[in-house]
Amino acid sequence: MKKKILLLVVFVLFQYSTIYAQEMSVTGTVTDESGLPLPGVNIVVKGTSNGVQTDFDGNYKIEAVKGQVLVFSFVGLQTAEYVVSDDPILDVVLAPDAAELDAVVVTAFGIQREKNTLPYAAQQIDGEEVNQTKVGNVASGLSGKVSGLQITQGNAIGGSVNVVIRGAKSLTGNNQALFVVDGVPIDNSNTNSASQQTGGGGYDYGNAAADINPNDIETINVLKGAAASALYGSRAANGVVMITTKKGRRGLNISVNSAIIIGQIDKSTFVTYQKEYGAGRSDPYDRNGFLLSDVNGDGTEDLVVPTFAPRSWGPRYDNDLLVYHWDAFDPSSPNYQQPKPWVYPENGPESFYETSVSTNNSIIVDGGIADKGSVKFGYTRNDERGTVPNSQVLKNIISLSASYNIKENLVLSGMGNYSQIDGKGRYGTGYDGGRNINSVFRHFNETNVDIQEQRDAYFRTGRNITWNWADPTTPEGIRPAFYDNPYWVIYENYQDDQRNRIFGNVALNYKPTEWLELLGRVSVDNYNEFQQERRAVGSSGIASYSRFDRRFNETNYDFLATVNKELSEDFNLNALAGINLNTSTSSSDSYLSPLLYSKLVNSEEFSYNIIEEEIINLNGEKQTIREYLTSGKSSLSFNPLAFIRKYTIGLFLKNEITANNTG
Repeated sequence: MKKKILLLVVFVLFQYSTIYAQEMSVTGTVTDESGLPLPGVNIVVKGTSNGVQTDFDGNYKIEAVKGQVLVFSFVGLQTAEYVVSDDPILDVVLAPDAAELDAVVVTAFGIQREKNTLPYAAQQIDGEEVNQTKVGNVASGLSGKVSGLQITQGNAIGGSVNVVIRGAKSLTGNNQALFVVDGVPIDNSNTNSASQQTGGGGYDYGNAAADINPNDIETINVLKGAAASALYGSRAANGVVMITTKKGRRGLNISVNSAIIIGQIDKSTFVTYQKEYGAGRSDPYDRNGFLLSDVNGDGTEDLVVPTFAPRSWGPRYDNDLLVYHWDAFDPSSPNYQQPKPWVYPENGPESFYETSVSTNNSIIVDGGIADKGSVKFGYTRNDERGTVPNSQVLKNIISLSASYNIKENLVLSGMGNYSQIDGKGRYGTGYDGGRNINSVFRHFNETNVDIQEQRDAYFRTGRNITWNWADPTTPEGIRPAFYDNPYWVIYENYQDDQRNRIFGNVALNYKPTEWLELLGRVSVDNYNEFQQERRAVGSSGIASYSRFDRRFNETNYDFLATVNKELSEDFNLNALAGINLNTSTSSSDSYLSPLLYSKLVNSEEFSYNIIEEEIINLNGEKQTIREYLTSGKSSLSFNPLAFIRKYTIGLFLKNEITANNTG
C-alpha cells in the first residue's frame, strides 16, 4: 500500500493586543443584487477574530488597518473580500451562490443532508476558520463567522464565552446553544458564582465547552430555529452547534502545528492617572493633607502620607517636600524610617502587568487500515499565560477515533476524547477589590505608590506589606486597612482548579438497502472538577478557604432509521425515525470555612514572628501553612467545615417525560 506522508509546516504566530496608529473605522452598507439591505452579514478582518455583523438596515462599522482584508459572508450568497484603502466608506453588494445551496451539511444526530432540502436555516464553516489565531475555546473562534450568532466574552484567560443564536429567548433562563461533537451532546455548564455572574465579584472559571479541541475540528454546522433542534428536545431550543471532528484518511498522514501567542495590555485603553496630586480625601488631616508623627525619634513631628485613604485627592506633588511613605514603616525596606520626595512614582500600575507568552502545540497522526477502515490519534497542549503574574490555564487533550468495515454494508466506528484543564491564578472579576486587581487600579488607588516597590516588598519578606496601612503612626495600625499588596493578592490569595473529562461514542451503521440506513450508537460525556479559593492569613478581611467539587455524567442511547429514496424524477422521500434514551446525573459538594486558616491575633507590638503548621488538605495531602504575624500573641481557632451536597438524576425520553430525584 502506497504511503503518503503529509507534514504541515510548523508556523509561529505572533499576536499583539496593541492598537496601531494606522487603525481606522470602516463603515458602509451591504446589499444584495436587487439593492435590498442585508442584516446579519458577517464582516471579519481576515486572519483575525475581529468581526462584526450588519444591523437591520445592512449598515456596519469595523476597526481595521489599511492593507488588511475584510471578508463579507452571508448564507446563500458568495463571500466577498475587499482590501482596506484610505477611503473609510466601503459599500458592498453580495451575489447569489448557487454552489452554497447544493452543499451537504451535518444536521441533528450527525445526519448529512443537502442544504437546499432543509426546511430550516443552517450554516456550515470549516474547522480551520475557527482556529486561525489558535484560540483556547472553540466558541471564541466562532466570533464573526456565522450570521445570527452572538459571541460575548471577557479578556480573562480561560474565561467564559456566551454563544447565543438569533438573540435571547429567555429573560431569566439559559440562552446558550447546545454543543454536539460527533453526535455526543456536550455539557456546557457555567459554575461561576451568582455574585460573579452579576458583576459583584468572583473568578471566571469558563464554560465546559472549552474542553473541545479546536485543532481536531473538521467542520462546524450551526442549526438555527426550533425545527433544527427538535430531535434534541427542550435543551436545544436555543439552537445547536454541531461539530464534526477529523477522521482518518488513506495512507499515513502526520500534521504538526505550533503557535506562540504574545500578549500585552493595551495601554491606550488603560486608566489615565492625573499626576499632580497624591494620597488623600481632600481632608487637611493634621497639616496640609498629611499626618504628623515623630517617625525617626528626633523629637520633631514629620509629615506622613495618609496611607489609609485609597484616593488621590490629597496634597499637590512637590519635589522639594520630604514625607514618609508606606515603606518607611517596613523594617525590611531600605527606606525604613527614611523620608522620600513627594512626587509621582516612576512605576505606575501599568508596570504590574507582564508580557504573556502562550504556546499551542498539536500533532495528529492518521491513516488507513488495509482498505477496511481508518484510525486517527491526536494530542494538543495549550499553555495559556495571562498578563497578570502567576496566571495560567494549561490544557492537555488526547483524542482517538477509528472505523472498521466489518462488511461492505456494516461499519463499526468509535471516538474518544480525554482532556485535563488546570487553572491557577485566574483573574478576579467585578466589583471586588480583594480579588480583582484591575478594580483597585481603576477605582481605589493612590497615585504616589510605586508598584515595583510593592513587588520588591512582597518578594523580600513574603508578607503583606501593603501601601494601604490602617494607621502608619501607631504600631497597631501597621495592618491592611482595605486593600492588600497586589503581589500578595496574586501569589497568596489565588485560586486553582482542575477539570478531567472524557467523552466519546461507539456506533454501528448498517445499510441493508441503498435507500435504508440503520444506526445504533451509545455516547458518554463524563467529567469531574474542583475549584479552590483562599484568602491567606494577614490579608485584609477574614482569612478563609473554600472548595467546590462537581461530577457530571450523561449517557445517550440512539437508534435511528433513515430513508432516502428517489420515488421519481420529481419526487424524493427523505424520512427519519428513531428513539433516543438519555440519562444524566450530576452531584456537587461545597466546603466553606471562613476560619479554616484563621487565627485570632492580639497585636501588642510590631514583630516578625513566623508560624508554620502542617495540616491535611481535602485531597489527603499534607500542606504547610505559613503565617507572618505582627504580634507575639495568637490563639488558634478552627470552624468545622460547612458541608453541602446536591444530587440530581434525570431520565429524558423523546416525549420529554422527566423523572428527577434531588437529595
